[in-house]
Amino acid sequence: MGPSTILLASNSPRRRELLSLTGWRFTILPIPVDETPLEGEDPAVYVVRLAESKARAVLPMAEPGMVVLAADTIVADAEKMLGKPCDPEEAANMLRQLRGHTHQVLTALAVFDPAENRQVKDLCTAEVPMRRYTDLEIDSYIASGDPMDKAGAYAIQNAGFHPVSTFKDCYASVMGLPLCHLVRSLRKLGIVPRADVPTACQDYLHYNCPVSKAILAGAQ
Repeated sequence: MGPSTILLASNSPRRRELLSLTGWRFTILPIPVDETPLEGEDPAVYVVRLAESKARAVLPMAEPGMVVLAADTIVADAEKMLGKPCDPEEAANMLRQLRGHTHQVLTALAVFDPAENRQVKDLCTAEVPMRRYTDLEIDSYIASGDPMDKAGAYAIQNAGFHPVSTFKDCYASVMGLPLCHLVRSLRKLGIVPRADVPTACQDYLHYNCPVSKAILAGAQ
């Protein structure tokens, strides 16, 4: 397939910076959708449904040659889904809940090619072990304002708070856009990257990824 422009259905600065590593051209068009979970909905089902809903909402605005991309990220702790905190108190409660044990971060991708009437969906699940940060560290981190637009009230890449201890999964996924999953999804539509995405991602994140080759080979 020839050069395409990705229409990104997200206003996340983290997704924008990660997508810029691929070499693909992209433009941004976020559209709000109802993010209310259905009763009893499994986190994996929920996050895939939301990514697809975002993509479908933007699809009518796609111009010829555009491929629509949407993503959604959720933090799941013992099947309880944690979204973005609505206030500092809720952020503190989330961080205390996650402290000292491992939870999951699920990021779903939905890619639509309107010209070919094709879609690809994918899901990345990362195991995230949190360190035993103190209440004082939580208070300081919340005062910075960083947790307020993050699922689970934290950013894995925050150097000051550094919430995660030993991590061995897709780092970019926890930031909101699993790039190797995106590469393999777009390849199914005949679209190849214009950069060495795994190397660009690891260099940018300063992270030696142990799972990129397996993901690109199709591992779940």
